[in-house]
Amino acid sequence: MNASQPSRPPLQPLQKRRAVPRPKRHLRQRSYQVMALETTAKIAVNLAISAAAVSALAQLVPHHWTQQDRLREVLTEVKLMEERVESLQTEFQRNFDPHQAHSIRQQQAYRFAPNQLPVVFVNRDGKEVEVLELLP
Repeated sequence: MNASQPSRPPLQPLQKRRAVPRPKRHLRQRSYQVMALETTAKIAVNLAISAAAVSALAQLVPHHWTQQDRLREVLTEVKLMEERVESLQTEFQRNFDPHQAHSIRQQQAYRFAPNQLPVVFVNRDGKEVEVLELLP
């Protein structure tokens, strides 16, 4: 019991800091003001973005309409060209058909075989109406 005890410094009681009472009303009021300011800023930014979007749409809509008109014109021209190509292909096939080569030459040269007679219909006023080929 006579053993030596480690020396410890005497414990001193810690002094408690006195909490300073904060005015809660002031903090709440300040946080409401900050929230109101933040919300107002958000609304202002959203209004600016909306105004920019409406302005862009106002500029794009007439451009869209003109593009649609041009597209309709191009589609009409394509349809006409397809019809023309189809008629040219038909004529091409007819011109290069070996079975019709003789009749095509006769039509283009206005020559007739010796056994064929051209028949010409004439109006009373002297105008030529129609030419028919007849076989004897």
